[in-house]
Amino acid sequence: MESRTDGNDPRELATLLHGVRAVLFDFDGPVCDLFRGASTADVARRIKDSARYSWKHLDPEVSACDDSHGILRKLRAMYERPAPRRRDPGPLARAEEIVREQEAKAALTAVPTPLVDALIPALVSAGMRLVVVSNNAEKPIRDHLVRHGLDDAFEVVCGRDPEDARRMKPHPDCVDRALAHLGLPAAACLLIGDQLTDLEAARAAGTPFLGFTRDDAVAEAMLRQGADAVVSSYTGLVAAVGLLGDVRVPLTARR
Repeated sequence: MESRTDGNDPRELATLLHGVRAVLFDFDGPVCDLFRGASTADVARRIKDSARYSWKHLDPEVSACDDSHGILRKLRAMYERPAPRRRDPGPLARAEEIVREQEAKAALTAVPTPLVDALIPALVSAGMRLVVVSNNAEKPIRDHLVRHGLDDAFEVVCGRDPEDARRMKPHPDCVDRALAHLGLPAAACLLIGDQLTDLEAARAAGTPFLGFTRDDAVAEAMLRQGADAVVSSYTGLVAAVGLLGDVRVPLTARR
């Protein structure tokens, strides 16, 4: 598919969904707006202050990072690099704690993505199994799902590995864990994500990918890099689920 509009043809999306036995949702974006546009620079600053107190010196790429997930990756990479004396792992645990606390606070006010409350039960009714695959910590995700009555729809939440931030997407770790839980071939699962890192993780794990973004540049990049489709809302996807029993009818016959 080449277009990315709210009017994406539900028949084409139904063709994409045909044969899909499980849908893997990224969390922030496809399920809710977790941070509602708020910067995570203050979180990164707190992590850097903690690490600097223990390690005295930070690598330039760590010092320059103002993103909560980015700082987790870069701090772990710095820890793993050779040093005259092995670094104290304490700042890694503290960094994970700070980010998890931030995510837990954000989850209290996170706004569900429009139409996700229609899409999720529709997918379940169509017999699809649902999983969350996310770079966020698992407990804040579960708390949000419970708060909005969506927890029963999801079999498992595969979030960030608290022991090694390098395994966040684009690393396929959380996707691989989801596939292991489901016991399904990767080709029978569809990952819905809003970032290019989601697409990279899907490709590494072997799952088809549906991009979900209102950013034209990101949408175009997703299509160039092999996304199976990109949509800007769930309108067409909800309609597509209702067509699943009829996807074998030629598209031209239903115009």
